[in-house]
Amino acid sequence: MKKNLLALAVLCAMTSGAAFAQQAAEGSWMVRARAVNLDSANKDSTGLGLSINDKVIPEVDVSYFFTPNIAAELILTYPQKHDLRAGGLGKIGSLKHLPPTLLAQYHFTNFSGFKPYVGAGINYTRFSNVRFDPAVQAALNPSIDKDSWGGALQVGVDIPLSKNLYLNFDVKKVFIKTDVFSAGNKVGTFKVNPVLAGVGLGWRF
Repeated sequence: MKKNLLALAVLCAMTSGAAFAQQAAEGSWMVRARAVNLDSANKDSTGLGLSINDKVIPEVDVSYFFTPNIAAELILTYPQKHDLRAGGLGKIGSLKHLPPTLLAQYHFTNFSGFKPYVGAGINYTRFSNVRFDPAVQAALNPSIDKDSWGGALQVGVDIPLSKNLYLNFDVKKVFIKTDVFSAGNKVGTFKVNPVLAGVGLGWRF
């Protein structure tokens, strides 16, 4: 029994050592740059049919690997400007949103040549530079909540191109919403809730 326990301990130590040696060889940090297509769900309960335009945006993320399988990823971009539309009225204004997202990830390591991963975490979005057309402003005196907190889900894959360079494909669902007010009274909630599909390059160091 003692021999079996000793053998198991040695095996665990060797496996752990190999895992940390692999992580040391690859590096604990990874930086990715992506082009991301933002496709908004545009769900609106105000009755105005609010929506923002879809667009391609730049995205940078920084990941830290605690183990070969477990990592944390911070996703960043700069404030993105969108047109704000309402039903048959067309464009009624514009806004900017800044949506940093923090995710915990699990990376699968038993796929030859491919490194798929899944993630879940939290998004904070700050709306700024909210502008309404003068006629809309005069008629409705509209405003929105400037802060949004919501969940985020992710699937992706890193494909090795060279020793430390990877091709990355990534899809995220981010839950972003804001309450809408007219003359200080809440009239509903606008849910952006975009799907973000991206492709880019990653560097592990």
